[in-house]
Amino acid sequence: QVQLEESGGGLVQAGASLRLSCAASGRTFSSLAMGWFRQAPGKEREFVAAISRTGGISGYADFVKGRFIISRDNNNNTVLLQMNSLKPEDTAVYYCAADPNRNLGSTNPTHYDYWGQGTQVTVSS
Repeated sequence: QVQLEESGGGLVQAGASLRLSCAASGRTFSSLAMGWFRQAPGKEREFVAAISRTGGISGYADFVKGRFIISRDNNNNTVLLQMNSLKPEDTAVYYCAADPNRNLGSTNPTHYDYWGQGTQVTVSS
């Protein structure tokens, strides 16, 4: 089993930055590909970013490219999502997820076996 706990969400104005953190426990962290997803009210959960087990490969949804950066610290069992130039449309609950079966996290949420509870990000205009 893997436990994931997100933190760092909050209310900010458009153009601001936030850094989300996800702490993992219960399994060797470096064996997990990690991803971030988000879900806005009335919408489906969507892929944001993913990173490989070692952190050497990452991928992003088109709508966050150039604004968000995913990284991981395998010594401290954490994955981060640095969010810059936030927009009101980034408002959502953000979830981290872990995939023990692939080297690089997938864009498909069904490929992830473990999920955190989510952290709310609200961006005002």
